[in-house]
Amino acid sequence: MRSIKRVVMLCGMGVLLAPTAWAENWQVAKDEEGIKVSLSEVAGSKYKAYRGVIVIKAPLAKVKALQEDVVGACAWVHECKSQKLLKHEGDQSWTYTQFNTPWPVTPRDSILHVTTVQEADGSLTRKLEGEPKYLPEEKGFVRVAQVEGFWKLVPKGDSTEVTYQVHTEPGGSVPSWLANKFVVDAPFNTLKGLRERAEKN
Repeated sequence: MRSIKRVVMLCGMGVLLAPTAWAENWQVAKDEEGIKVSLSEVAGSKYKAYRGVIVIKAPLAKVKALQEDVVGACAWVHECKSQKLLKHEGDQSWTYTQFNTPWPVTPRDSILHVTTVQEADGSLTRKLEGEPKYLPEEKGFVRVAQVEGFWKLVPKGDSTEVTYQVHTEPGGSVPSWLANKFVVDAPFNTLKGLRERAEKN
């Protein structure tokens, strides 16, 4: 059950471990408040991949527990409206998430295939891969066409290094100003929100 919750939580994060071939030549876009956000061009896509890195002053178990809180997760995931578990098998889950978008852009939703891998060194990786055809499209939402990336939690003594890396094809029409803002705000605000909760006593 705990692994189910852990994976479900991920669903809204929009988030995993994919070959780095699709994203190279990372350029730092924002480095503030202990959060470094880098962007990379992706061949064949007009949307950049983003990567956020932060060290949270909390043990990995606490960070992981926050990701297992499915209901509470949306509070700290950038523009997350709701999320739920569709299916769970072993270390794999399929999740559904709805996201808010500013007017006049139609809200997005996404279906992710999430695979959780526990490494021998104690680190945890959550691989994310979009499966937009898993369910029929929902009225009032544009289905995110492609997602690939990862969350990686690495223990650093009493702290945890968290990396959040994703590339998405949002589907439909997205203004360039919004796309450029999202790829910076999504990792920054998500990691900031996660840290605020993880570092609370």
